[in-house]
This record gives sequence, C-alpha cells and structure tokens, in this order.
Amino acid sequence: MFRKEATDEYALALKEGQKEYKECLQKKVTPNPLVLDAILEPDAIETSVEVGLVDIPMQRIVGTKSAGRITAFSPSFCPLLDESTEFATKWINLCADHLGEVGIQNPIECYEYLGNFYVQEGNKRVSVLRHFGAPRIAGNVKRILPPKDNSPRYQAYQEFLDFYKLTGLYDVRYTTPGNYEKLLHAVGGPVDRRWTEEDRRRFRAGFCYFTEAMNAVGGSKELPQPEDALLLWLEVHSFAELKELSAAELKKTVVRLWPNLLVAATPETVVITDLPEEKSGFVQFIKCFTHLNIAFVHQYNEKVSNWTRAHEIGRRYLEKEMGTMVTTRVYENANTPELAEASIEQAVADGADVVFTTTPQLISPCMKVSVKYPKVYFFNCAPHQPYATVQTYYSRIYEAKFITGAIAGAMCKDDYIGYVAGYPIHDVPASINAFALGAQLTNPNIKLRLKWSCMPGNPTKEFMEEGIWIISNRDTPEENYLVTEYGIYMADNTGHLTPLCSPTWMWGHYYENIVRSIMRGNWESEKEGRILNFWWGMRNGVIDVNLAPYMPEGVRVLANMLKEGICGGTIDPFKRKILDQQGNVRNDGTKTFTPVELMQMDWLCDNVEGTFPTYEQILPMSRPMVDLLGISCSKSKAGKP
Repeated sequence: MFRKEATDEYALALKEGQKEYKECLQKKVTPNPLVLDAILEPDAIETSVEVGLVDIPMQRIVGTKSAGRITAFSPSFCPLLDESTEFATKWINLCADHLGEVGIQNPIECYEYLGNFYVQEGNKRVSVLRHFGAPRIAGNVKRILPPKDNSPRYQAYQEFLDFYKLTGLYDVRYTTPGNYEKLLHAVGGPVDRRWTEEDRRRFRAGFCYFTEAMNAVGGSKELPQPEDALLLWLEVHSFAELKELSAAELKKTVVRLWPNLLVAATPETVVITDLPEEKSGFVQFIKCFTHLNIAFVHQYNEKVSNWTRAHEIGRRYLEKEMGTMVTTRVYENANTPELAEASIEQAVADGADVVFTTTPQLISPCMKVSVKYPKVYFFNCAPHQPYATVQTYYSRIYEAKFITGAIAGAMCKDDYIGYVAGYPIHDVPASINAFALGAQLTNPNIKLRLKWSCMPGNPTKEFMEEGIWIISNRDTPEENYLVTEYGIYMADNTGHLTPLCSPTWMWGHYYENIVRSIMRGNWESEKEGRILNFWWGMRNGVIDVNLAPYMPEGVRVLANMLKEGICGGTIDPFKRKILDQQGNVRNDGTKTFTPVELMQMDWLCDNVEGTFPTYEQILPMSRPMVDLLGISCSKSKAGKP
C-alpha cells in the first residue's frame, strides 16, 4: 500500500545523501560514516561490556562497526546507491513498513565508544528513521571501554559512566571534566539520586525545547553543541524555566546569551593577550567618556581577606591617579551566588559604567547579570574564562616567581627549597615551574620540595622539621610590604623567620590601564571576531618583586637585571631546555610557550619533588576553587564523581 510513497521517499533521501557527499568532498572530510574498527586499537574489543537495550539518541549514531557498508551511506546515513540496486529495494521495503501499521520494530545492534554509537547490524533502519526525523532508536548495545590515560576526554567519559548509572541518558555528551556534575546540580535534586522514567522524559523534553530555540535563533550559523549551550544557559536560568517560558520568551533568553554561546562554539576566537591593545586596533566609539562610575564587587572585605585588601589598595590608587575622572563604589561580602548577583545588580542600579568583580568565584554571577546590560563593561579577575560579555583579567605572576626563585637559589646554603602552592588551578603550575627554573639558574643542583596550602597541615612547620630553611609562600598583597607569612623567607634553627623578597600584584596599575583605555574609547571586548582575555605582566607594570633592604647587593643586582630582561623581552623564563618529572622534553630550548600553554600547564619540572593533590586530598573549603579553575590532571587523578 505504501510502496509508491516509500519509493518517493528514497528518491528524496538519495538526493540529500548525494548533496551531503559532495559537500564533504569539497570540505575534504570523509564523505561516509566513521568506522569504529579504524578508530580502535586491535585488542580494544576485549574490553567491551554488555549494556543491554538502550533508547539511543539518533544524533549519537556516527558510524558503523566495520567498513563493509559505509559506501552506501553519507555521514548522516542518507543513502547513496542507485534506486535500481538491491540496497535501495531493501531500504524502500523498510520505509513502507515504517509508513504502514507494522512499523520498524527490531532493535539495531551496535557498539558505544566514548559516548558515540557505531552500528553493527541495522544500518538501513537507522537510515530510514533518521530520514523521517526520529529522535531515537532502540538498540542492543555493547560498550567498549577506552584505554586509561590522564586526558580530560578520558576523565569526562569516566564521569559519564557515573552519570549514566544515575540517569540512563545518552542524550548529552561532554568532553570537559566536571560538566556532568554541573548539569546534575543545575537540573535540581541530589546529584547522587537515580532518575525515574519521568525524570528522563522531563529532561529530554526540556533539552529538546531548548535545542529548538537555539537552532531557531542561530539559523545556519555555526552553533555550539546543544548540551554545552544548555549548561551555559543554566548558569543564568533555572531548568524549571524551560517549562514555564513560552517559545518566544525562551528565544529572547537565548538571544541575550548569544555572544557567549558563540564563544562556546568557536573557542579558537578566545585570545589570551599579554599587552594592552593599541587604540588603532579597536572599533572607535562616537563619544569618548569624560567620567566613569566604577563598581568594585568583592567576595569578602579587606579586614578578613588579603586578596580583597590588595584590590582595595588598587582601587584607592585608581582614585588617586585619575581624580575627578572616576567615581568608585565598593560592594563587599558577596560571598554567595545570591549575594553576588544582588551586589552586581545593585552596582548597575547605582549607575555603574564599569563593574570589576575581583575573585574567580564571582564569574558566574557576573556573567548572569552582564547579559542584561550590554552597555555596561563587566570584568572578572580570574585566569582564562571564555565569556564574551565578561572580560577576564589576571597577572603573569610566574614572571615574578622566576625572579624570586633565582633569589632563593642564590641565598640557599644547601640544595633544597620549600615551596607552598595554593590550589592546583590554572596559572599555578607555571608559577611553580618558573620558580624552580629560576632557582636552578643560580643553583644548578637545587631541588624544590612542593607542599600545598589547600591540604591539611602546616607546610612551613613541616619544612623546618625537614631541615629546609628557605621557603616560598603566598605573595604579598601590596608594594613595599614584607612580613614572614608572604613571599620568600629564611628560617633558622630557633624558628625565627626573616623575609627576603616577594612577588606583588599591583592592581592599581591594572585598573588604571583598563579605565584609561575605556575612557579613550578604544576598549572593545571583540576585535576582528576575537574575544580578548587580558593576562598582563611586568612590562605592563602590574607585577613587581619586593626586595628586603638587607638583601645582599649582588643578589639585588641580579634580581633587577632579570626584571629588566623580562620587561624588555630579552628574558623568557621558559625558553630553555626543560624536562618534566618523567624525563620528557617539554622544551628543547628553542620554543616559546604560548599564553594558553602557560595558563593550562599541567606538568612539573624535573627538579620539583612533589605532585598535584587529588580532589580527595584537598580541604573541603578549597574544593570550590578547584571545581571552577582546576587543571585537568588534578581532576583526572581525583576519581571524583
């Protein structure tokens, strides 16, 4: 009865397949489905486990188990063979069944690998149902477990396995560790609760509704993966709103977030720059500013937080240098997401033209508010965070660490220095390694013993008990400020500590640079389609090294020479032969690391004794920072759910 309709459908599907095939050839990508056997190691099949009958999302089917039938299909399983072939006849018969009362009933047989599916038997069933837009298909699934490694992709997949045990969902696929847990938090309820069938239906309906809105807004533009976009959307809205918002209202929320969604789709447009941009490189505003209202939103206050104190010193410096051109206002104790959002909203209501949020933990509330007020400049003090509506700014503290490492090596009477690191997050490994390389510059035999302040214990006391008398600790919050709990200090056998030097963050210079650039009308978050995150250093005047007045003159001269070399671009702490702890060559002496490579460094030099802590070893109060900015190795070794 449906033979004629099925034949017509094959002609349409064939036309779509031929079109996709030609487009793939033009783009020089494979014009057929992927082949699992070509991806796997020869013995990988031995690690397969039975999953059972699964409701497979159609978009997750990306290939076939073997290469036998791939020439019959385009990448999206549209047919490619002529209507006179036996293949076409079988496809048409299946299509007729689908159109009739019988339907396509038998599940397919397939393998799952890293969240994607590869069909072993049932390719034509996939092709027919996909042609008609079926969202999923039943399949008997075998899962092939990937070989163990420390890559973020492997860790994310391990997190998926836990996610699947709870939810039974294959609908979302993340390659960044931590995203599955973020999704569970955002959807609501305990993250360890097993989902019911009603939970799955509720999520799938909301996810589908959101995806339709995103596709409608984006049109033919390159879009992020829907699950990545949803996670970003859920930083601003609740999952319950997906049910409450009309289609038009939901599209409006997506439009507001669109610049940030595009960044998620095109991460290559995010650039970490180490210099203030020149005026000629920015889109000019018709009217420059003569006065700016500037808000500073702090997570804590300067009485309890030295980090806040450092930024307050910077704010007061800005007021002193710019006088009546600026008016600043402070919002303190924004130490919960709700308080932070309320403080930022209040800052805008009070007339802020520029909002600085001064800790990484404030990035999400800042982004949530920023999408509502496109005419306000929003900034967050954090290492690399790819948002279009919030600029991030941070300092290349590793440059100062290199100099203080050289000082410590010169002052050390034996071959051991103690180093107290804060958190295993972006930028910290570069600081540890720069210090180690600086120490090696003045003492080739030096060893750096590493401990973490985010773990239980008293590192300074432990170092002294181990007979280590030169110790590096946290950086000083202000210029010309040396006390024993900051920077490099020297201990004696009586327990007395003498400060020697310390890196210092000069936030006032940072804020002055940013504000003057805005006032000139040449600050723009987007330049030639790029999103700029600012990571400035010594040559920008935002990092320095405090030296004790009793520093030996020869060591003082060395420190100043190193500083001049870094500022002038003639000294690069990392442009030398570098081996890591496993003996791997990280630099043969000719390479200059990019800002991204420095920011995302996740290895330690061979003269460092110690490791990154696992998630379980980190104090509970320190874990939120690691959740937000943790380097991949600290998360992948953690085994956290």
